[in-house]
Amino acid sequence: MKCLIAYVATVLIVHASARTMTVYNNCPFTIWPAIFTTPGRLRPSQVTGWTQTSFESVSFSVPDSWGGRIWVSIDWEPISDLYAMFNVPSQGRRDCDFDVPNPGPNSCLDGGCVGGLECDPKTGTGVPPATLAEFNLGATDNYDVSIVDGYNLPMKIINDAGCPTPSCPVDLGPNCECPMPLKGPYEPSGFPVGCRSACSANLDKDPTNSPNCCTGYYSSPSTCPSSGVQYYSYFKANCPTAIAYAFDNAEVTCNQGSTNYNISFSRQAFIQYDDYDCGVRGFSGLGPPMRALF
Repeated sequence: MKCLIAYVATVLIVHASARTMTVYNNCPFTIWPAIFTTPGRLRPSQVTGWTQTSFESVSFSVPDSWGGRIWVSIDWEPISDLYAMFNVPSQGRRDCDFDVPNPGPNSCLDGGCVGGLECDPKTGTGVPPATLAEFNLGATDNYDVSIVDGYNLPMKIINDAGCPTPSCPVDLGPNCECPMPLKGPYEPSGFPVGCRSACSANLDKDPTNSPNCCTGYYSSPSTCPSSGVQYYSYFKANCPTAIAYAFDNAEVTCNQGSTNYNISFSRQAFIQYDDYDCGVRGFSGLGPPMRALF
């Protein structure tokens, strides 16, 4: 009986590990990726948050029918002097402190979660603004790059099956004309470190009944058109293949079987790093980054 249980457990583990996700940091600074699994879905064996150094790839298995989101936060302290040399303001999460007792969603300025570095698997969904990679895997895979919760780093989802590759390839940060009402949160120095969506910025002051958040009366596609979402055109013009509001029609599908995915994070470079801009390398992760962002 014990052998049978062990065999069944092994089969379940193999079945649950049918896909490979690769998170690639294609920037010359450290990022902190995080994973949240949709409630009711099997969770991957990968920890829910980790430290990833520059140009490093981290691969892990996810269940064949996994659903959830992946995002990152950024620590700019190690390269702040480098950017200051070129008079480039830093963008992304800053002043992170995971060493305090009971670290939580306020451990960093954006992208933080309950749990600190390793997000709570039940409630650690991430604090906006944060660029998201969202997946609903199955017989047909549905996935997208979402800026519904705002933006903190360019992202592209690549796959090994020739399916669509959604992205947000443009730097939407405060230094690149993020609309003033959406800038934030702010560093202690007063510099904004992200670009929030109209919903996360709470522009209409009622998140429970909001045309920006598609809630309350506005909770259907007919009552929440994109024309009623403030600054929708700003996000969509810059990131046309990303989801920019709740009912945006930008989710893509892939029905090529057990497709593997690469989530590449990049920072549009204002400076060059080792004679290359900070762009996304190909799915293989080999060779120097291309000079183009993606």
